[in-house]
Amino acid sequence: MPSLTRLASPHEVADQIRGALDAQRPLSVVRLGDGELLTLAADTVLPGEQVQELAPFLPYAGVPRSVPEIRAALAEAIQGADWVGVPISRAPTFQGLLFPVMRHFGIDWSRLKLTSSTINYSLHQAGLLLPILQGRRVLVIGSQACGLGALLHSHGIHVTGMIGSVAGVMDVPRVVQETAAHSFDIALVAAGVPAVILCRRIAGELGRVALDFGHLADKLVTGELHL
Repeated sequence: MPSLTRLASPHEVADQIRGALDAQRPLSVVRLGDGELLTLAADTVLPGEQVQELAPFLPYAGVPRSVPEIRAALAEAIQGADWVGVPISRAPTFQGLLFPVMRHFGIDWSRLKLTSSTINYSLHQAGLLLPILQGRRVLVIGSQACGLGALLHSHGIHVTGMIGSVAGVMDVPRVVQETAAHSFDIALVAAGVPAVILCRRIAGELGRVALDFGHLADKLVTGELHL
C-alpha cells in the first residue's frame, strides 16, 4: 500500500458533477466516515461487541445493527460509486479501519476515484455548491429535507421535491421508489449511513447525479453555516 495517494480536490469533483449534469449522465459521490467504516468492520475485522462500544451512534446513523446484508449492500455501493470520499484522519476508527475493511470486502481501493470524506463541506467552503445547483432541478432527501429545500429555494435554486427522513438502511428500497417518482437532475442525500447506498442506487438505477450531503444539511438549516 503506497503511503500517499492523491485525493481529488473540491474543484475537480465539482467539474465532474457539472460535466455529468450537462451530459445527463449518472454520477454518485459517496463519503465514508466512522459510521460507514464501523458498520463494515462489525463481525468482520472487529468483534461486533467492540463496534457497539465504539459506535453507540450507529442506530441514529441508520444502522440499528450491522448485519451481513447491510454490510454487503454498503460494500457493493462503495465499489460501484463514481467518487468515494475517504477520511484523511489516521485515527483508529477512520483510516485505521479503511484499509482492513477494503481488504476484507475485496475492494481494490487503488481502482476507486478518491476524494476527501469531507468533500461536502469542501464544496461549500470553496463556494462551489450553489453554482453547481443553479439552473438544475434539485431533490432533497433526509430528515432536514424541508428546511434545506426551503433554504435552497430562498437562494433561487429550483427544488422539485423533498423526501423526509429515511428510517435506516432497511428503508432504502422505499426511498428509491419514492425518488423515482420525482423529476430532478441532482439529489442531495443527507441520511447517515444509508446515504451511501441511496446515492449509488439513484445513479445506477435512475441515471441521475447524487451527492452524499451529510451533516452539512444540519449546519446550513441551523444557520451554523451559511450558503
